[in-house]
Amino acid sequence: MREHRLGDVIDDHCIKCRRVTNHSIVSILNGEAAKVRCRTCYHDHDYRHEQAPPSKKDLKKQELFKEVLSTVAPAVIADPPAIDDPPAIDDPPAGVPEKKKARSKKA
Repeated sequence: MREHRLGDVIDDHCIKCRRVTNHSIVSILNGEAAKVRCRTCYHDHDYRHEQAPPSKKDLKKQELFKEVLSTVAPAVIADPPAIDDPPAIDDPPAGVPEKKKARSKKA
């Protein structure tokens, strides 16, 4: 990829337009675009690499989720009991009740 120059047109996400639009490079730092200007609304901002910033709603959800997780004590998982003999084929799986025999109605 060629090096960018001042005034080159690149795509970036504009906060004002709320979409990816054409931008002109305004400043370059270490060979990469640092500041860009939207060619639609003429708003100058840092180069965002075409990524929209997270919404405030998502940030709030993430903060609340971390708060809930910090209050929950981690569950201690004990070693599972050793299984000596596998269950027989005729035995129902553990925790499943056996089927009851259907009653026949006498007329």
